[in-house]
Amino acid sequence: MPIRVDMSLERQLRKIGEQIAGEGVRAAISAVVTHMNSGSGRKRRGGKELVRLLVLARRTAAQVGEWEAVRQLHDSIAYAEGNILRHDFEERYRLFQDGARNEGNRDFLARTLWATHHWMVSAAREFMKDRPDATAGELVEYFRAQGEDARFLEAPDSRPGRYVIPRGQAETAVWVERVLRESRIDMEDPVEASRKIVKRPEMLALLAADGEGQLLLQAVELQRRAAGLEALRKVVENPEASEHDLQRALQGQPWIFGGRYVGEAVRRRLVPGDEVDIPLIRGDGALHVVELKRAMSLKGALVKRYRDAWVPTAQVHDAVGQAVNYLVGLDENRHRIREEFRIEARRASAIVLIGHPALQADVPETEISEALRTFNTHVNRVEVLTYKELLDNAHRALGTQKSAGTGPSVPALWPDVR
Repeated sequence: MPIRVDMSLERQLRKIGEQIAGEGVRAAISAVVTHMNSGSGRKRRGGKELVRLLVLARRTAAQVGEWEAVRQLHDSIAYAEGNILRHDFEERYRLFQDGARNEGNRDFLARTLWATHHWMVSAAREFMKDRPDATAGELVEYFRAQGEDARFLEAPDSRPGRYVIPRGQAETAVWVERVLRESRIDMEDPVEASRKIVKRPEMLALLAADGEGQLLLQAVELQRRAAGLEALRKVVENPEASEHDLQRALQGQPWIFGGRYVGEAVRRRLVPGDEVDIPLIRGDGALHVVELKRAMSLKGALVKRYRDAWVPTAQVHDAVGQAVNYLVGLDENRHRIREEFRIEARRASAIVLIGHPALQADVPETEISEALRTFNTHVNRVEVLTYKELLDNAHRALGTQKSAGTGPSVPALWPDVR
């Protein structure tokens, strides 16, 4: 996704700079604004460098205890990366009306609600005219079905300014969407995918038989996951890859960590001063923190020899200590996190991804894995894995024929999908 840079972001950053006391933080924010205005002509400049400077400014603010600036700069990063909508961002900081609420947005929502309720009253009267004995439950079900179909609304070219809900096509599209959702296939937008599918008769023919249609879709999803896993492997094996590179390769792929996780939390900063790398949500609604360290670019060894046995080195212990600190903060703020974000942090757990067995070619991989597994049995709520082990587990979950590190392979069950 392209990095967003606009007047809203610049004004918010300038306001932060005016409010804080620390000279170092103001200088870091000023560097961000300078970068934004260094584009050619009147164009603002964004890119990865913008995000890097914003992260640096946030880190600078955290180091001197400017926690309000940390919070606002975190929102700046989320906005630049497209995780906060512009209207929400501008309303949150009241950027264009000297602190006053945007009455235009308020009036637009008011008109939308008025039009919606006006339509509901008219639709209810029409429904009751044909079915005067209908129950309240039947009326509610009628509106529920109308809401499902409304997502596939069309604007016919022959009737400018008019909109229709093609009942037959909408029902088919809703069926396709349910196939996508209930098959637990990770797709960015099942509604949009359904819209495209129902407009292609050849795709509908394939999906007409529910079981076969799901099999096809699952094969396509398997190929997508295999491609994502291959992209992650390349980053893991890159000796120059940073923690941020690894984070980007892992984001949006919670399946890699196992079937216990249903997705990622939107917010990474749940506790003031702490920002987790990847916040996963388990099937029971509890949080699972993923702490990322370097893979092939890790400096130093993973294990060392101690009294005729291999044991984790100090940097593994330090990484686990950092994860434990995160869990302590989540425990202490669990009530606020549940109320504000609807996330259960009381039963939170963590995984630390660190290093690769290839870093210690003189130590057998089995010895490294055994040392870490032994260590994990004595650490409560935190598990340590190498990136190699994560990749191997993910390949086994996919059922691919090749081992991790040799590229993706789609099982022979779907030979024509590749």
